[in-house]
Amino acid sequence: MREDELQVLVLDLAKMLRWPLIYHPYDSRRSTPGFPDLVLVRGKRLLFAELKSEKGKTRPEQREWLCALTRAGAEALVWSPRDWRSGDIERNLLRH
Repeated sequence: MREDELQVLVLDLAKMLRWPLIYHPYDSRRSTPGFPDLVLVRGKRLLFAELKSEKGKTRPEQREWLCALTRAGAEALVWSPRDWRSGDIERNLLRH
């Protein structure tokens, strides 16, 4: 599964589970390097997700963002097709 295919699945699931605020840049070439692929907000939850293909690896800029967001108290995760297949993404999005 490619990263863009995973993104479609995650976005569809988040919408189905009624996450009211979902952001993803359509073209990250003009964005700050390393910023996560998705930002989701529901109630008091603020979730940042970096999406990767099965063989994809996070770059140093991405790790820097994810660590900084986590230190600031946000949830910052890396998701791959393995997380989709195991149900981890769905379980995470179902949490309140």
